[in-house]
Amino acid sequence: MISQFFVLSQRGDNIVFRDYRGEVPKGSAEIFFRKVKFWKEDGEGDAPPVFNVDGVNYFHVKVAGLLFVATTRVNVSPSLVLELLQRIARVIKDYLGILNEDSLRKNFVLVYELLDEVIDFGYVKTTSTEVLKSYIFNEPIVVDAARLPSLGAAGLFMQGSKRRMPGTAVTKSVVANEPGGRKREEIFVDIIEKISVTFSSSGYILTSEIDGTIQMKSYLSGNPEIRLALNDDLSIGRGGSSIYDYGNSSGSGSVILDDCNFHESVHLDNFDIDRTLALVPPDGEFPVMNYRMTQEFRTPFRINALIEEAGPLKAEVILKVRAEFASSITANTILVQMPLPTYTTRVTFELEPGAVGNTTDFKEANKRLEWGLKKFVGGSEHTLRAKLTFSQESHGNIVKESGPISMTFTIPMYNCSRLQVKYLQIAKKSKTDNPYRWVRYVTQANSYVARL
Repeated sequence: MISQFFVLSQRGDNIVFRDYRGEVPKGSAEIFFRKVKFWKEDGEGDAPPVFNVDGVNYFHVKVAGLLFVATTRVNVSPSLVLELLQRIARVIKDYLGILNEDSLRKNFVLVYELLDEVIDFGYVKTTSTEVLKSYIFNEPIVVDAARLPSLGAAGLFMQGSKRRMPGTAVTKSVVANEPGGRKREEIFVDIIEKISVTFSSSGYILTSEIDGTIQMKSYLSGNPEIRLALNDDLSIGRGGSSIYDYGNSSGSGSVILDDCNFHESVHLDNFDIDRTLALVPPDGEFPVMNYRMTQEFRTPFRINALIEEAGPLKAEVILKVRAEFASSITANTILVQMPLPTYTTRVTFELEPGAVGNTTDFKEANKRLEWGLKKFVGGSEHTLRAKLTFSQESHGNIVKESGPISMTFTIPMYNCSRLQVKYLQIAKKSKTDNPYRWVRYVTQANSYVARL
């Protein structure tokens, strides 16, 4: 049960506000934003997703640069409210196509209509995009997505001529048709993996884990049945034995998942025979399958660091990052961060000759070195040298007072688990039907850490 729901921009502007119970002061949005903006308790300046101010519980998630917030005075499950905020954001995105400040402002009537159907007097009624279509009558106002970043390349599982997926292909509303009233006949499947890896000081892997999901967004008319085929050598459960009594497989090249769960629309009748998932996809975006893998896998990057004292008040840091994937693949939005000793006062950087698209910064507030790379081609290696100046002599070990090094990145068309969609079949209503199938892979860093 929640009392209020509101959406704030990055500047703190109140875009959407709904008070369901009248138990929390009207100025709660301003109180929340001031508290989040000047939060200093964790040393990073980021407020936790749940906190309490003057007896009011604030829950928030950040989606597409917007703050989705709920308030209540009662003791409710934090995970329940945070999941609700995520689902509200997903439903709004399904209907608007693009989730940003401009689309919310232009479609505020539709957004308030959605909120009235999702929540009644603070209680959740439904967050299903398909169910809501029976109660929503406002049409979305299309927002120009020409300036949005491209989604990158996509793998296509289709016969005949190949097409390149447009960068804004999945930024359209699930209730909007193509010009002329034609229904869009497309389906999008994303395999998104977030990896967590910890390296020792000598470069060995201490821990590694993959949290993955098969995400689907359907624009198919008539809700036809879909068959999604995964790797034949897929096993679920440690040691190759399945916790679902599915057939196991062996071999060095097999894909072994620790565990997984499926969307309620998925039928597993033939999964133990041919690793095929059958489902009738609901409207909107939804996870077909979530999975976890802790089996050893090839990490996409290797990080090496060297710290040397260059005098009583100086030291030098050398960071080397090497991409372990194929040269045909390019990672983007790479950010390397390294905490430095608290008595560091100045840092000067030296990049390798010919470096393009690199950014360096020293965050003096929290004594952190940041190195950003716009692109990272597979098989290449990049080096950064940083000269540190201290305000006092180090009486301990500089290595122990620095690090660990963390790294964030996104790699399109690459996944570490080797889980793949072999084919995507759609039950056709007629011979003339030929829906487009778009499949892509994305790997992101959830926690990529190297100890010094």
